[in-house]
Amino acid sequence: MKKKTAILIVDDSLIFRKAVEESLANENDIEVIGSVRNGIKALEFIEKRRPDLITLDVEMPELDGLETLAIIQELNAKTPDIFPMGVVMVSAFTHKGADITIKALENGAFDFITKPEGKIFDANKDILRRQLVAKIRYFASRMIASKKKNSDQGVTIPTHPKLLQKPQPVTIIEKKNQTIKALFIGVSTGGPRALVSMLPQLCEVTTLPIFIVQHMPPKFTESLAASLDTKCRYTVVEASENDIIQDKFVYIAPGGKHMLLRRRGNDIVVVINEQPPEQGCRPSVDVLFRSAVPVYDGDVIAIILTGMGCDGTKGIRALKRSGAYVIAQDEESSVVWGMPGSAVRSGNVDEIISLNNIPNAIEKILAKE
Repeated sequence: MKKKTAILIVDDSLIFRKAVEESLANENDIEVIGSVRNGIKALEFIEKRRPDLITLDVEMPELDGLETLAIIQELNAKTPDIFPMGVVMVSAFTHKGADITIKALENGAFDFITKPEGKIFDANKDILRRQLVAKIRYFASRMIASKKKNSDQGVTIPTHPKLLQKPQPVTIIEKKNQTIKALFIGVSTGGPRALVSMLPQLCEVTTLPIFIVQHMPPKFTESLAASLDTKCRYTVVEASENDIIQDKFVYIAPGGKHMLLRRRGNDIVVVINEQPPEQGCRPSVDVLFRSAVPVYDGDVIAIILTGMGCDGTKGIRALKRSGAYVIAQDEESSVVWGMPGSAVRSGNVDEIISLNNIPNAIEKILAKE
């Protein structure tokens, strides 16, 4: 019988805990094993029974979400032979909640959800179910893959068997003396931690403008940009309508909106819109990548980092056709190998690289120009 993913709910609101529990009640592969009101009670519970994944409220009395997360990470470090307990942060749609959530994601939380703001209990349950179930199942798939890898005991399994098959090859425009003019990054689950690790190094090896789509709702991308701005020598901003693109700037798509690029005279400018989501994503990596084709004529490097789903795969096809160079984060260093894995399977990826080696790889590419 397949083991269910064991969930511990931590929130100071009894009503919210009940909503989360009921939202997961009918999922055959998920089991809520506990529901407690704060971080102290959560740690007491973990001593008696270890959950696989914890939903953790950001703001709680006695021991808040960040403090609780830090202790959970310490417990994980003490048991390296056991797959680490995961944490999904639960945040309100506030600037304070967004700031704390970004810190938690940078410090190792698996992902986050936002608290429904409606007053109808059943409607809130449906929203929570849509947000939580996919994240829990992705986390469970990582646990299963890890256990399988450990049980193989030296059997080598090709990580990327489809890389060379190129199931959807494109006709690539060959360019001589190509000069890279910009860097593009698409990322989702695991993004804040990946970006805080990689982006400061990337800003040290180039002065080119960098464009990022990170799947997040409003307020959270603003907090992400502010946090990264303190860590990079570039200026990191949440992009705004009509921003004129400059070197040594990082532009992050605003939550809940698409970011595109357009040429206006001698300038390249940002266009922000609220057109429908693509494949459930707004901002969308595909939308940004497609817009880069006529603006930069393929003189770019596109990078697909950790994330659920397949956003970016169609976009890199268009970029690759115009002559762009495409990098995908490898499976081992990804929190979720959904987006990069999909990109690899498309046959339009030039290199698969671990997260920490991406800046060095880009430096070498730029040095060849």
